[in-house]
Amino acid sequence: MAFLIVAAVVLGLVAGSYARAFAAGFGADPGDHRREAADALRAAAATVPLPRPPYLVEGATAAAAGLVVWRVPGGWVLAAWLCAVAAGAALAVIDVRTWRLPDAITLPAYPVVLALLAPSGRFLTALACGCVLGALYAVLWFIRPTGLGLGDVKLAGLIGLLTGAVGVQAAVVAGIGGYVLGAVYAVGLLLTGRGTRTSEFPFGPFMLAGALAGVLLPVQG
Repeated sequence: MAFLIVAAVVLGLVAGSYARAFAAGFGADPGDHRREAADALRAAAATVPLPRPPYLVEGATAAAAGLVVWRVPGGWVLAAWLCAVAAGAALAVIDVRTWRLPDAITLPAYPVVLALLAPSGRFLTALACGCVLGALYAVLWFIRPTGLGLGDVKLAGLIGLLTGAVGVQAAVVAGIGGYVLGAVYAVGLLLTGRGTRTSEFPFGPFMLAGALAGVLLPVQG
């Protein structure tokens, strides 16, 4: 297990380097979404996968990969999670920089995750959790569209699928955890005078962090 975790951390450093380069190709106003994604992919493919200062993206991706290998059951579920770690790293960077969660990443992730989870034996639970969490976020978006974006709603469905494959409790923690972490950040903005009660901020990174918090729970049968 120790060897696998170390290998995951090393690969996470490489994946984080590619994710950072890929994310750099996305702007706040994309224009042609397909061209933007294609150009970003070409730029990432031409990147030498070496971590660069301040190493935040690479370090976070490596830590997430190590945590996933440590806590997520092996096989197809683990494969789905490792793919999600790479995609999640890019999404987090893009959301922080541009306040977007591009469909070019989120939507293709659905068939990939579903295909990997299908033979896992936990497909139905994962599907149910994905539908429920996605629906809850859709309702919250409908009630207060300024508080969430549609990108957050689409990401919620993916998080529900992945955490549901680990267990229902993991999906619950992921759903609640994102809001708790976001609330802590909002309070921090208030206390430091860098924000007000109406301040907005990218929510995707907190959703992704909540998903990782969910896998810290014991794996359920």
